[in-house]
Parts: sequence; structure tokens; C-alpha cells
Amino acid sequence: MNVLLMIAMTTGLLSGVWGWVAVSLGLLSWAGFLGCTAYFACPQGGLRGLLISTLTCCSGIFWAMVIIAGSAIHPEWAIGGYMITGVIAFMMCIQARQQWLAFVPGTFIGACATFAADGNWRLVLASLLLGLIFGYAMKNSGLWLAAKFGKASNSKPALVESVKPLR
Repeated sequence: MNVLLMIAMTTGLLSGVWGWVAVSLGLLSWAGFLGCTAYFACPQGGLRGLLISTLTCCSGIFWAMVIIAGSAIHPEWAIGGYMITGVIAFMMCIQARQQWLAFVPGTFIGACATFAADGNWRLVLASLLLGLIFGYAMKNSGLWLAAKFGKASNSKPALVESVKPLR
């Protein structure tokens, strides 16, 4: 069975479930989809990718709050906020020297979501974390289905062979 088709099917199904969960829990559905996106975009897969995506998104939330707090010290001095933003953006990138914070887009996803939610970091955190879990479930359930149906038909597609096993 085609890996992309299986991932598309599980992603479609779980996206609908996510929409319902987000509304039911009062979460930001768009921020949860950013969490899904972070997991899908992370070059690492499996649990390691989930952990790296989670750590970088959370660091982005932290850095956004530093920018928000720093900019609020002297709001009349706009250039100060721009300078703080520049320094923190540098820090957001340079932290990638640490293996577990090496997914820079995840850091910016967390920061952007925090800015978009007007600094409501608790709501962003809950939405992103649950979204990351949904992203993990979307991709890995699709990989599992593709591997299961590939074995059942004794004709494993080339894409399934190139997929690393779940960890």
C-alpha cells in the first residue's frame, strides 16, 4: 500500500478528530495544526522527532515571552523592542548547536504561535503539545498501515522499504 496514501488517510481522519478535540477543550485549533506541522517537518521521525519538535516548540514559546516582556519595559522606545527581537532571534538560531534544540523551524513555530495568541503562552503550550501528539499519531499510524498492508500483499512498495521503523 502506498505510504503517502496511508499517511494522507490517517492525517485526514485525525485532523477531523483534532478539530473536535480542540473545540471541546477550548484550545487553539490552528496552534494544534502548527504542532502537527512541526512534527511532520522535523527531519527526525519517531519518538526522537516528537521530543525534538516538542523541545524546540516550547523553547520558541519561551523566547517569544522574553521578547514580549523585554519590549514592554519601555514601550515608548520602539527601537528597543526591535533590538531585543534581533538578539532573541539570534539566540533562537544559535541554540541549534544543542542536539535536542537543532530544529530551528520548531522554535520559530512556537514563537509565532505565541505572538499570534497575544502572549497567552499557556493556551499555546497546551494546543501545540496536543497538536504534536496528533502529528505523531497521524504520521506513524499511516506508516504502520502502509507496512501492515505491504506485508499482507507480499509486494512491499519501494517507499515502505525506505521508511525507517518506528522507535
